[in-house]
Amino acid sequence: MAGDALLTLDRVRVDYHSALGVVTALPDLSLTIRRGESYGIVGESGCGKSTLLMAILGYLGATGRVSRGRIDFDGIDVGTASREALARIRGRGISIVYQDPNAALNPTLTIGRQLVEVPMLHEGLDEAAARQKARRILSDVHLPDPDAVMARYPHQLSGGQKQRVVIAMALLANPKLLLLDEPTTGLDVTVEAAVLDLVNELREKYGTTLLYISHNLGVIAKVCDRVGVMYLGELVEEAPVRELFAHPRHPYTRRLLACVPRLDTDKHETSFLPIPGQPPALAARPPGCPFGPRCAGFEERCAAGPVPAEAAGDGHAVRCLRWREVDGFDAGANEAVRPAPVQPETVLEARDLSKVYALGNAFFGMGATRQLVANEDLTFDASKGEILAIVGESGSGKSTFARVLAGLQDASGGKLMVLGQDLSRLPAQRRTLEQLAAVQMVFQNPDATLNPSHTAGFSIGRALRKFGIAKSSRDVETQVHELFDMVRLSPELAHQKPGRLSGGQKQRVAIARAFAGDPALLVADEPVSALDVSVQAAIVNLLLQIQARKASTIVFISHDLALVRHLADRVVVMYLGRVMEMGPVKSIFAPPYHPYTEALLAAVPVPDPSVRQKHLRLQGEPPSPIDVPKGCRFAGRCPRRIGPECDATPPPLRDAGGGHFIECHIPIEDLRNAAPVLGPEG
Repeated sequence: MAGDALLTLDRVRVDYHSALGVVTALPDLSLTIRRGESYGIVGESGCGKSTLLMAILGYLGATGRVSRGRIDFDGIDVGTASREALARIRGRGISIVYQDPNAALNPTLTIGRQLVEVPMLHEGLDEAAARQKARRILSDVHLPDPDAVMARYPHQLSGGQKQRVVIAMALLANPKLLLLDEPTTGLDVTVEAAVLDLVNELREKYGTTLLYISHNLGVIAKVCDRVGVMYLGELVEEAPVRELFAHPRHPYTRRLLACVPRLDTDKHETSFLPIPGQPPALAARPPGCPFGPRCAGFEERCAAGPVPAEAAGDGHAVRCLRWREVDGFDAGANEAVRPAPVQPETVLEARDLSKVYALGNAFFGMGATRQLVANEDLTFDASKGEILAIVGESGSGKSTFARVLAGLQDASGGKLMVLGQDLSRLPAQRRTLEQLAAVQMVFQNPDATLNPSHTAGFSIGRALRKFGIAKSSRDVETQVHELFDMVRLSPELAHQKPGRLSGGQKQRVAIARAFAGDPALLVADEPVSALDVSVQAAIVNLLLQIQARKASTIVFISHDLALVRHLADRVVVMYLGRVMEMGPVKSIFAPPYHPYTEALLAAVPVPDPSVRQKHLRLQGEPPSPIDVPKGCRFAGRCPRRIGPECDATPPPLRDAGGGHFIECHIPIEDLRNAAPVLGPEG
């Protein structure tokens, strides 16, 4: 149970000073976190979440300062504390886990060297005692063989292992408050679930208070007791986690939740409702309610002055003058997105497609050549107007297939038919202009698509010229503007360089460039994984609208199964280069499951605390693709392994009916009798 207050912010104002004047990041923030509590902060990028963390740590840099109010941590005013007092607070009092573990780990030092520094600095332990404590904490975060881990460098660990090391480092000084800044962003869903389980376990073991920042509402629902919703530096709503998800009162909170994909609905049943516009710049803060310019319920009185917090229930506070009328603000049917109908024409067909990399000989040409098997015997197809999702953990071969499809690599065997032509051994430089235009790609990072030295419209105009769609400068400019309009961007932005655009705007430009050649097949490789939930919803709606207009086929690669549930028509589940399961999206998300699919679904953070979710976690790491298992590739991690045949014999492909196939030794009826991953709380 949470106790008395550990951290209190009382009307805190944080300003940044520059040559252009003073910019206010946090205008008037009050917040209390009790001992032993897990408190979550959610909101879009630019809403002040990271500034809040830096203010709590007393590290706002040379230009930032707390210009009003008090930050009280365990009886100490952080804002007026001396440098020596802050040094004592950072580590033993407050520790932080950053989003990117690579930013916290020195690539030139071993893990052990970096860990032992913490207890030596903060507790005065000698090296031997510090090393012993580091071993113990590595065991607590479930890293096997701590001595081997301590002898390695960061690049020798996986992303999940590095994040566990960073959590161990933060806990080594026994902090009273642990700050977590998006610690699972970018991790596989199975690794994310393991890290969240670890955070909860360590909280119970050490009694640590948590302040968890995330834009993933499913994560917040899983690990937090109370939630604060932040917009433009203000807490617009605060409530216990169950109360907030069951009865959101602020229009901003409601629209955030309307952008979150769920495992129980799809694009035919519901549409995302993205928030219109973007948060304004801090220097252009609107008067009154900061959310007013984007709110469907905005009235003149909302801009008249500061909006006070009102009680909206037990422990529930909301800053909105019209929160009692909020049910009437929700968007109407005009915002519904109608998905494209799937047509019988086959656009993509993979048959026994394989990609193997020859690694060369291990000992100066002596011995057999080693091979890395990235894809093996992939067999599936996609029809016109269909969205085919490919899911799986990192290293499962998803992106390798995408690169072969886009012509960035050639296949080692099998066929890859696109519009009746085999492209499996035709790299991009050997494809005709028609073949190049037929398959276009949207990458995870739009910066990989857009040249920072040229304008946003340059790459689109270049594609139009290359594919012969537009020739004169006037035609190019006209069609660039039409494509910008298609992706809901102002044509004036075509003359801006990418550095002046937001992440969502850059991804829209990348989508416009991909559609410049009017492709029959779009390959989208994690196109929204790095975006805020509201921007993600807008991009997904945009893809659906463009697809419906152009009847294009989309291969959507993702590790976000909730998003796949909403978007896809059919799903291919891959593991270590092979297809484990494939079928219509509704079939994949209900029994019978392949045990691997079941584990993936059990790991998805569900944005509803009232839903019961099966607890099923995969142990260990996937095998090396250089030394693939002889039998089922998933056997070594399978929680439902039935016997030696799983290790020795490749599993049969079982037909579950309705185009649903599962590659597994377990009979279909046994798989069908498994309890669903999700169900009502009981």
